[in-house]
Amino acid sequence: MKILVTGVAGFIGFNLSKFLLDKKFKIIGLDNINDYYSVHLKKDRLKKLKQFNDFKFYKIDLRDTKKLDKIFTKHKFDAVYHFAAQAGVRYSVDHPRKYIDSNINGFFNILEKVRSKKIKNFFYASSSSVYGNSRLFPLKEKNHLYPTNTYSLTKKFNEDLSSIYSKFYNIKSIGLRFFTVYGEWGRPDMFYSKVLDAAFKKKKLYVNNYGNHSRDFTYIKDVNLILYNLLKSKNFNGNEVLNICSNKPLNIVKLIQSVEKETSKIKVYKRKMQQADVLKTHGDNKKIKKYKLIKKFTPVKIGIKNTLDWYKKYNNI
Repeated sequence: MKILVTGVAGFIGFNLSKFLLDKKFKIIGLDNINDYYSVHLKKDRLKKLKQFNDFKFYKIDLRDTKKLDKIFTKHKFDAVYHFAAQAGVRYSVDHPRKYIDSNINGFFNILEKVRSKKIKNFFYASSSSVYGNSRLFPLKEKNHLYPTNTYSLTKKFNEDLSSIYSKFYNIKSIGLRFFTVYGEWGRPDMFYSKVLDAAFKKKKLYVNNYGNHSRDFTYIKDVNLILYNLLKSKNFNGNEVLNICSNKPLNIVKLIQSVEKETSKIKVYKRKMQQADVLKTHGDNKKIKKYKLIKKFTPVKIGIKNTLDWYKKYNNI
């Protein structure tokens, strides 16, 4: 089976690709290697993937339709996992055009290829941010959506466009509302990575809203398993959205304390709520359990330990 993964040098794209390569899938990976965060980290991820004979990489901007045409003509894909997007909620406040270019125009170009090549399995990254500041916890897929910034608005647009394409072109289109994914090879701009940098590199750790935020932390290896089982599942035919979450929100101060138990005291600088922040994320995961995409989630304590071990090895600590 040949799978296309866009955003393959990113956190989730890389981890899923390695997971599938270990299971002998053929992976074609696309990425533009932008500098939103460490290019060095992205290239290190790619080095790992290039060790597999069944991996092929193309450096490409998804707005380049001519290059996309060549790739989709050369390869016949059984499924597409689309993770390529401009990430970062706060970054979207100052750079809205990048989100329109990547998250809408790039998304449309991929979806058009899925349609024209009659690829029946399309899985794409949405986000828990589409719920906005909803207080109806746990957040269910059927809830009304209240995007509060350009990033979350682009993700809602993608869901709406996918629904239309699924209806008219018979595409199995699954939107993945990720809730604070963490783990090995994680993004350095995410809060968990900043906690590790504060613990081991003595960097300043700013904690917004004076530490009163809670996040539904979801371990990357659980995400890999869910996405793999989605590929095998016979339960989905049309358009669907799924919360990818543990359903166990954790206060960020307690997360810091959990890391401190394994490291040393972290210097915390508490400050007020920042623009584009949401107070809490807490997703309902009954759907993914109903469809037997995962039986149980990795306890945060184990996820933290695994991530710490990787971080120390990667940074030669």
